[in-house]
Amino acid sequence: MKKIKIVETASYVPQKIVTNDELSQIMETSDGWISTRTGIKQRHISLGENTSDLCLHVAQELLEKSGWAPESLDLLLVATMSPDSYTPATAALVQGKLQAKNALAFDISAACSGFIYGLKVAEKFLQQGSTKRVMLIGGEVLSKVIDWSDRTSAVLFGDGAAGALLESKTSGDSDFLGASLHTFGEFGDKLEAGKTEAISTFPNLKEHHIRAFSMSGRDVYTFATHRVPESIEEAVSKAALTLDDIDYFVLHQANSRIVTQIAKKLAQPLTKFPLNIAEYGNTSAASVPLLLDELVTQGKIKRGAKIALSGFGGGLTVGTQVIKY
Repeated sequence: MKKIKIVETASYVPQKIVTNDELSQIMETSDGWISTRTGIKQRHISLGENTSDLCLHVAQELLEKSGWAPESLDLLLVATMSPDSYTPATAALVQGKLQAKNALAFDISAACSGFIYGLKVAEKFLQQGSTKRVMLIGGEVLSKVIDWSDRTSAVLFGDGAAGALLESKTSGDSDFLGASLHTFGEFGDKLEAGKTEAISTFPNLKEHHIRAFSMSGRDVYTFATHRVPESIEEAVSKAALTLDDIDYFVLHQANSRIVTQIAKKLAQPLTKFPLNIAEYGNTSAASVPLLLDELVTQGKIKRGAKIALSGFGGGLTVGTQVIKY
């Protein structure tokens, strides 16, 4: 069985920053209300750049860091819940702009768990066939799907992209140690974005309508604080490790209270649960790789560290991948 190596990480966020105080000018809210309940102080908002543009920045940085040529990529995956369009896939747009002519490219739709699901897809491709090099990016422009008059959801989200390069190897240990992925489709209506209705008459000459983001916050909070600890424990067990062996738990940045509650349930120190939600807000599929790249860039995560990456969100979905970086 081929082993897997994590080669590089990279990230990109738009320059435009919107603070909580700025949001209070367009809706009934305040910095105190938002930061106390979520841990968010600001978010980055994309102006003029779509999801594929953010992902392209990440892709170019990944290739620059690694020295890989675009044509050496065999697979290019983009995890997103805010694609440029229904079709073509955002990954296909990135592949074309990058001129990665030999790469198979497609999107993964698992919302905030998308990057973790993407890691599992990449793993299967790398372990079989001729796939040797994979680029996986989580990218979101959530600002275009948000109802900016809904203070219960609009304050939560930001735009950004981040990703990793993965490579197969025939010797040594794999960087992928254990995983746990689950989908709970019966709760799918608890978090939705971009919903469209089937036509009721023919021909339908009305303007095509796409619904903005909506979420049952209480239900998602309950789901996350119960299912994520279970997923982490299962993945760590499959990796033949204990929770104490994990150096960092890199969790989806949905809400600082959720992260704190998960740490408490796992009986692990909060220092092992880094946060960057104050700066970026919830960036969905970009959240986990964005935090991972930040920790690597800051030198907090070094080679050999054992990391539990965990995402949770729309679907409802949850996924954890334990890696040795």
